[in-house]
Amino acid sequence: MRPAPRSLPALLCCCSAGLLLLLLRWRRWKELWEKVEAARQRQEEGLDRMDKAVRSFREQHPSVNMVSILSLSLPELSRKLRDGSLPPEHVFYAYLSKALQITRETNCITEYMQESETQLQQARPPGKPGLLYGVPVSIKDSINCQGHDSTLGFVKNINQPMAEDSVLVQVLKRQGAIPFVKTNVPQSLISFDCKNLIFGQTFNPLLYTRTPGGSSGGEGALIGGGGSILGFGTDVGGSLRFPAAFCGLCALKPTGNRLSKKGVISGIPGQKSVVAAVGPMAKDVESLALCMRALLCEDMFSLDSTVPPLPFNEEVYSSTQPLRIGYYETDFFTMPSPAMRRAIRETKKLLEDAGHTLVPFEITNVDYVTYNFCVRGMFADGCTSFLKKFEGELERGSVGTFFWLAKLPNCLKTLVSWIAKPFVPRLSNIIRSMRTNTVDELWGLHHEIEESCHQFIAQWKKLNLDVMLCPMLGPALGIGYPGKLSVAVSYTMLYNSLDFPAGVVPVTMVTDEDEKELKGYQGYFRDWWDRTLAKAFHGSVGLPVAVQCVALPWQEELCLRFMKEVETLTLKKNQLV
Repeated sequence: MRPAPRSLPALLCCCSAGLLLLLLRWRRWKELWEKVEAARQRQEEGLDRMDKAVRSFREQHPSVNMVSILSLSLPELSRKLRDGSLPPEHVFYAYLSKALQITRETNCITEYMQESETQLQQARPPGKPGLLYGVPVSIKDSINCQGHDSTLGFVKNINQPMAEDSVLVQVLKRQGAIPFVKTNVPQSLISFDCKNLIFGQTFNPLLYTRTPGGSSGGEGALIGGGGSILGFGTDVGGSLRFPAAFCGLCALKPTGNRLSKKGVISGIPGQKSVVAAVGPMAKDVESLALCMRALLCEDMFSLDSTVPPLPFNEEVYSSTQPLRIGYYETDFFTMPSPAMRRAIRETKKLLEDAGHTLVPFEITNVDYVTYNFCVRGMFADGCTSFLKKFEGELERGSVGTFFWLAKLPNCLKTLVSWIAKPFVPRLSNIIRSMRTNTVDELWGLHHEIEESCHQFIAQWKKLNLDVMLCPMLGPALGIGYPGKLSVAVSYTMLYNSLDFPAGVVPVTMVTDEDEKELKGYQGYFRDWWDRTLAKAFHGSVGLPVAVQCVALPWQEELCLRFMKEVETLTLKKNQLV
């Protein structure tokens, strides 16, 4: 046999190159894990500092009744802080203590902002105090705070502290508020769960086997557990409304540009088809109204001149005139759970009994809006911008299958969509909507979205409506289910596409009868997603269920007024039961 001396060096060279590549990958992997461990260590050190600060305060002020402070509503707390009858230090350490307890239970805080203690010492303005003077507030991870990371759950964003506060945080500070913690989010923000590789899973404070919702899930868990009285998040498909609904809270998603988004990081920067918004979350509607009064000020308008100078309209919010309210029980895309349908019916009756007029609203084409405006609009570049976020990351969260589909070239997306259509038509439509668009196609899409919005408003005005009562997905789903149920965002994402203000108010809880009716839940498509959603709803007796309250663009005050009416009537009913 003739030797092949030349093949041996080539083989050795290939093996060496392969080993070098593996070594480089291992080194990169090790460096990333070291960053994760360091971030987790900083998180734990922050919690330790919180604990020490609380212990020190209690030793020096053993007579402070923290329970009574935590029982105050935000308007009551604000009044006591501003008139000097309650020291800011007592409030701060009461909430610091409670926040520490809740994050130990739910894993909702990612970072303690220790400079809040310094701000507390300086929180004695010489003139008239701001509306939020001395109020501790929590901030979602993706909202920039000077000196702190905005990770979005990505390892690459660790050790990348922000150079300045977002406009929202600047205005909060000028109004006397004290941002004291940042809260957890799902990786990339494009999810209504709350888990990432760095900080892990956040749990619902009402039931630990349930998700708190997302992407503002850390806020939902912290406020829902009583560890914060006011928090701030973002919403591009329900990211404020899901956590509020799942944790029994109130939240407002304003019109996209009513509050500044300068210094707020988006999950998909640059996309304009589905409008994101920044908004507040709290335990009651009056707290949201107080927050909006504080934020809609000259500081907001001067720091970000793209925000229209529209101060809070007290006359609209305080009006007692009967409302003409549109309503619907289902969007005919995601079948409501029995509790969701009952929530709408009971709220409708309460409103009618109170003298308001309820008018059926025919909701149509939600499937088309979901596929063509929302999915296609957010991923109009063929998912390129979204995929870039994951380059060099250790894992891809719960988007593994989506990742595989997103990476396919247009021709294969078309083929897979065609093959899937007879068996799973919804999946087929989603894959088709993920194809890369030309500039001409994108402009056409934006025009179509504008026309759809005008048609929706025309239908609204034809019925002479003031506001709309709509379902809100609920109750809270089991942990892990949101990643399997991206189609279930139809009730919330519609109002991001339309850019209407929308708030959520809890109105009822799941009953034994709801649970029995759930056994017959089949969904509209009777596909894998419908079967999975039924499983996700199961075993929810006692969990809260909310409704959505919607108004036309720039009418946040009217939206809040409607939310307040729903909240007041619900509380009255519960007192009589």
